[in-house]
Amino acid sequence: MARILEFFVRRVTVEGSSMAPTYLPGQRLTALRRWRRVRKGDVVVVRDPRNPSRWLLKRCVARIGSLLDLRGDNATASTDSRDFGLVRARDVAYIVFSPSR
Repeated sequence: MARILEFFVRRVTVEGSSMAPTYLPGQRLTALRRWRRVRKGDVVVVRDPRNPSRWLLKRCVARIGSLLDLRGDNATASTDSRDFGLVRARDVAYIVFSPSR
């Protein structure tokens, strides 16, 4: 049962300052497996297109068909779609639900 729950719910710990001031390093978030279409404004968890062993936490700022423009809230500290291009919507693994308590 726990493994099934882990498939749908993931605890994420923020690393780095690319999402500051919204999310700060060390903050824990709850993310749910993508269950719906990603919308503009959603914060998502996606594998880094340049290094698939690394996960990224980014905000969807635009949707162009099936492609997403993903950005960090802190533009000066973020590696995002400005660097690696648009990301396929189907590549989003999780949508952030809320900060963990």
